[in-house]
Amino acid sequence: MGGRSAGKTGSRRRNNVQRLREEQLLTKAELARKAGVSPLTVSRIESGLECRVDTQRKIILALGFTPSDRYRVFGRVRVE
Repeated sequence: MGGRSAGKTGSRRRNNVQRLREEQLLTKAELARKAGVSPLTVSRIESGLECRVDTQRKIILALGFTPSDRYRVFGRVRVE
């Protein structure tokens, strides 16, 4: 009862955020600042937790990509 969840109940999926961040020699805090989100949000995204589309857009732009590159950053959505 007391926990928060991001959308689905703790579902995780792979993304390339950590790899792309590290290739640009950015810390989580630096990416968070550039994207206008918290470092905790970046950590959660890198661990595979889902996030809102708006947050995905902020991360994509902060990494220097365009919204049309979303699959390169976040991968394809699995339909279950």
